[in-house]
Amino acid sequence: MTEATIGIDIGTTSVKAVAADGDGTILASVRVPHAIHVPDAESLEHDVDEAWRRGVLDAYAAVSKDLDVVAANVAAMVPSLGALRADGRAAGPGLLYGDRRGRRPGADSASPAESGELLGFLSWLRANCPHAERFWPAQATANHALSGRPALDTTTAFTAYPLFDGVQWDESLLAEAGVTGAQLPEIVSGVDPAGRVGGDGGPLLGGGTIDAMGEQIVAGADDEGDVLVICGTTLITWAVMGEEWIEKPGLWTIPHTAPKKLLIGGPSNAGGLFLTWARELTAAGGDDDGLDPHDVPVWLPYVRGERTPLHRNDLRASLHGLNLTHGPAHVRRAAYEAAGFVVRHHLELAGDAIAPRRLVATGGGTRVAPWLQALADCTGLPVDVAAVPEGAALGSAFVARCVAGLEAQMSDGARWARTGHRVEPDGRWSAAVAGRYATFRELTAQLP
Repeated sequence: MTEATIGIDIGTTSVKAVAADGDGTILASVRVPHAIHVPDAESLEHDVDEAWRRGVLDAYAAVSKDLDVVAANVAAMVPSLGALRADGRAAGPGLLYGDRRGRRPGADSASPAESGELLGFLSWLRANCPHAERFWPAQATANHALSGRPALDTTTAFTAYPLFDGVQWDESLLAEAGVTGAQLPEIVSGVDPAGRVGGDGGPLLGGGTIDAMGEQIVAGADDEGDVLVICGTTLITWAVMGEEWIEKPGLWTIPHTAPKKLLIGGPSNAGGLFLTWARELTAAGGDDDGLDPHDVPVWLPYVRGERTPLHRNDLRASLHGLNLTHGPAHVRRAAYEAAGFVVRHHLELAGDAIAPRRLVATGGGTRVAPWLQALADCTGLPVDVAAVPEGAALGSAFVARCVAGLEAQMSDGARWARTGHRVEPDGRWSAAVAGRYATFRELTAQLP
């Protein structure tokens, strides 16, 4: 049997898993869909048992068949937190990033490592889920389902700041929330093993990782001038900088997995969640190829508010310049352009900190050709499309190799980066798109 590692990615709409050999060749892959629950316009939930347990177990079983699996690792979106019973099954919802129940005064513009969002989740779940005995993020819930141990890696734990201080859970903050440290995950450092899948003798299991970090590891966007664009449910823009720490208003600066590099940018709600919604509104049809480049309306894509660079939870989507000659195809193209305008806005705000020369696109949205074309047209940059859309799962599989001691460092995952194809800007659309981008910026500047 072929030796392999397995990477699992718990996403907003599905669990993705891949098995890969030592060269990063995909041996098996699967996508297990799950529902997202939107109780109101400012809430976002998972069914913990469906998305964080059954989906993970089903995905692992599908890609591990007939392979010699030496290690596995789970990536997931951050932050997340679920209320569970002692056996790891749901005692309440799994709350996801941006949910109103995690908001804390004055933290709107903070990065996940500073917002305290997970602490807000914990307080709400403790107060509203009387049967809950454990409070675990998606990664720890999945690890418990796979190995019996609810472990969590230090990198993911850092997104719980100030609840996690870099070494341990803060007992005073736990006490304020009415929780003890034993009710939260066990912390494992770096790529230390967290257990074994299925118990003694099974493949090693890592403590987990953040989905965007998994994408970074294997995307190949490691040089200054590269811009990693993660086309997932959330749209994430990370422009690569050198080692000098530079901050810009509205954006986040974080370490890159590549040595002596930083990333500047952040997440936006103008990703797959918005685009899927917009496509469903226009499912009646229309010819996308017959559009006049100069006759497309402009979306403000804020169906759930906006994260970077606006940091506004109260915003809602709106469509501008619509007229009686427009049909579904016009509205769809406008939605894809809105995603491209958001990326361009991030790059412009980064200013002289970067000198962008190409986009590197990864994530499930790379299967959507009009989205990729709009990214190229709206930024004027070529888009190198990752050959493996399941970048977070693939990166997690590389982390699993580190857990097994088969790799020296996560930055070596760059050798797994592969470009499927390149999308160039369409010159026919350049002038028209530039005019609409100016309108987009004027409209965002006028927001109350």
